[in-house]
Formats: sequence, structure tokens, C-alpha cells
Amino acid sequence: MTNTYSLIQQKIAKPQKEADALRQKETSGVVARIKVAIEHYGLTAEQLGFVGAKASGKAMVLGKAKVLGKAASGAKYRDGNGQSWSGRGPRPRWLRDAIAGGASLESFLAVRGAAVAAPLTAKGMGIKAAKAAKSRRRPSTVLYQDGAGNSWTGRGPQPRWLKDTLAGGKTLEEMRG
Repeated sequence: MTNTYSLIQQKIAKPQKEADALRQKETSGVVARIKVAIEHYGLTAEQLGFVGAKASGKAMVLGKAKVLGKAASGAKYRDGNGQSWSGRGPRPRWLRDAIAGGASLESFLAVRGAAVAAPLTAKGMGIKAAKAAKSRRRPSTVLYQDGAGNSWTGRGPQPRWLKDTLAGGKTLEEMRG
């Protein structure tokens, strides 16, 4: 019996259906893991490469977020790493972390038409915000010291040597340098 085109197509059909079913099963698992990662890391459409992609007039849906096929023009806040926030809804993780680290919200204000906001310092603060924070803080001076060369500025928790000295009966006034 010789193989004909239609006979070979019939033999291929069953394994092809099995392959399609396996692919569908695997991709659904992959998509679920990707959605979890996107939500966990707070990834944006821009970071995933969807900005500027053609969506044929329809919005691509990625979990809870809708990604439109055009660039985000409503970004009010940006950082130097390409992350942005429109100012609506809860603050994204990258912005909350930066503010908790000492940056001001104003240092991330985006200028219309600009790709990024003001340059950032090593701590993630805008240069103006870093200078303002630095000028508000009074300079450290040694307020308390003992005869062994230990000193404390009076800021932060008391060091071990000072606690031990105070427990020994000396007062802070006696240690004022």
C-alpha cells in the first residue's frame, strides 16, 4: 500500500491535535505564572515592551491592567529607569520605596514631552530634594565623650560604651565634651 497525500494528512491529524492540546495546557500555566510575576513586581506595559505595539484598535488585556497599543502620554511621575505613574490609583511599588527611602514626590514630576524627570542621586532622590534635605539637617558634633576616645553625637541610640558608663554611676552631664 502506497502512501498518498491524504493518507499522510490523516496520520498527521491525530498527533497534531494532541500537540495542540498539550501546547494549550502548557501555555495556560506559563501565562498564569507570568501574571503572578507581573503583579508581584508591579511591572508596567512599557517594561514588558507593549508600548508602541499595534493592537489593531483593541486593548490587549493583561490580568487586571489594560494595555493600549499606544505610548502612555498621561504619566505625571517618572523615574530615571523608565517607570512611570499617572498619579491615579494607588502609588506603584517603585515610587513608594523611593519615598520611604527619603525622596520627595515632587522630585519625580515629569515634564511634558520629556522622557525622564530630573536627574537622580545615588539614593534615588532628585538633586534639589537631596540638597534641601541636607540643608535641613544640622551638622553632627560630638556632645558626649569618655576618656578612652569614645564619642557620641546625641543622635540615634546610645552606644554600648555610654550605656555601660551610665550604669556605672556617671551622668550625661559629666560626659559632656
